[in-house]
Amino acid sequence: MNSNIIQIFDPPLCCSSGVCGTEVDQALVDFAADLAWAKRHGARIERFNLAKQPLAFAQNAAAKDFLDRSGADALPLILVDGAIALAGRYPHRAELARWIGLSEPLQASSSGGCCAGGNCC
Repeated sequence: MNSNIIQIFDPPLCCSSGVCGTEVDQALVDFAADLAWAKRHGARIERFNLAKQPLAFAQNAAAKDFLDRSGADALPLILVDGAIALAGRYPHRAELARWIGLSEPLQASSSGGCCAGGNCC
């Protein structure tokens, strides 16, 4: 595995767990599971929310330039080792696996959840 740093710049209204009040955003729930999986496999991940950590956006040249060009509506922004890897959506497990140097993403959360079919990741 390589030592890439994955930085996630979330939109201001993002609830990182996907469970916000009575609303559930299944895409964010799946992404939270994928991030936990990636961390268990040694991924170095940093996550910033525009409303809670605006200074992180201002101090990162790529994030600042992206916001200046595209605006907050274009978030999330994903950087891998400081370079833009993805924008406008959250990555899938296979993309995370590639960025951290794993050849197989194992079970993807989009197949029904992290522990679908009794195969916990």
